[in-house]
Amino acid sequence: MKISDILKQKRTFSFEVFAPKPDKPLEPLLSTLSELYAFAPDFISCTYGAGGTNKGRSLDVCAAVKASGHEIMTHFTCIGNTRADVRDYITKCGGLGIENVLALRGDFPAGWEGTRGDFRYADELLSFFGAEFPGLCMAVAGYPEKHIAAESLDADIARLRSKQDKGAAFVVTQLCYDVDAYGRYAERIRRAGVTLPVVVGIMPVLFKEPTIRTTVGNGCSIPAELASVFGKYGDDPESFKKAGKEYTVGLMERFVRAGIDGLHIYTMNKHEDVGDIVRLSGIGNAIR
Repeated sequence: MKISDILKQKRTFSFEVFAPKPDKPLEPLLSTLSELYAFAPDFISCTYGAGGTNKGRSLDVCAAVKASGHEIMTHFTCIGNTRADVRDYITKCGGLGIENVLALRGDFPAGWEGTRGDFRYADELLSFFGAEFPGLCMAVAGYPEKHIAAESLDADIARLRSKQDKGAAFVVTQLCYDVDAYGRYAERIRRAGVTLPVVVGIMPVLFKEPTIRTTVGNGCSIPAELASVFGKYGDDPESFKKAGKEYTVGLMERFVRAGIDGLHIYTMNKHEDVGDIVRLSGIGNAIR
């Protein structure tokens, strides 16, 4: 089923997992997925390795999710991919009944200055998808605090409008801990003519250093409430994780009140911690 059709009916709740490296077994992730299925997500998304390094594993993961009876969205990046690579991968997805793809430029591997493929940006990839696979449901990334490489938020929103014009069906945001910043972003994209549903990406706060590294590395802000968690519990990993889970639940609830179209949890393949957060959130009531 196309995720865009689900979004027409209700607010979605979903998870992201990442594919294991080619030399790693698939079974641990399959066990994680089994635990996540218990929360009845509307869909699962699976990342795509830089330079195509994990693309075989990604397809394996997507096939397993689809075979389980759950909806899947595969990621696909411009990094290192030719037109032939796109045709091959998306054709294989179609053979598995996979209808949803998140089109991304992707992060440059160390030492790269460009994508080293046939596509420079996600909107170019979208145009190719649309021409070659017209039935595909295409999602794109959104950046409430702007993409770190964008000249300005206005320029970033203009590129999002370009993605809409090229056939994007909905937006999945980068992690964002600042609900007010998201609210301002939502207003600005609507004024710019972007009418797409917006699914907000949530990265649970579980570990101090990774949270800081990922947030700062993506040019995102750390609001005062989250900074307080770092200050109070930063030297006590167990207490930090407990407080971080409670913070994440509160964040999810605030985003729902802000009128978002869906919540997408970046699980980092940690189903136990994510499960605690989902149970604490009262997903059947507060989120849906």
